[in-house]
Amino acid sequence: MVIKVFLASSSGSTAIKKKQQDVVGFLEALKVEYTELDIACNEKNRMWMRENVPSEKKPSNGIPLPPQIFNEDSYCGDYDTFFDAKEDNSVYAFLGLPPPPGSKVESLMMIG
Repeated sequence: MVIKVFLASSSGSTAIKKKQQDVVGFLEALKVEYTELDIACNEKNRMWMRENVPSEKKPSNGIPLPPQIFNEDSYCGDYDTFFDAKEDNSVYAFLGLPPPPGSKVESLMMIG
């Protein structure tokens, strides 16, 4: 399973850059393997992302902004849902990944 993070390498928005860095930095801290897909200079990536974000998750203008996160072809969410999962300690569930062996998350799942 590959986590795909759709980013814009040349975004003029500091808010978007900060959100992208937050997602990537957190995935690296968790040692989650992921692939960055640039939508700024790759039209195929941009079109794929736009087509695969569920319509109910798209903003009113219909164009989802990065970062958008997928597990292979399954949509996980955008920055806001990622942030909520981070706050709830449910990032692995958000990403559709099993928690790492011996993690606090795994031991909670075994109890529950």
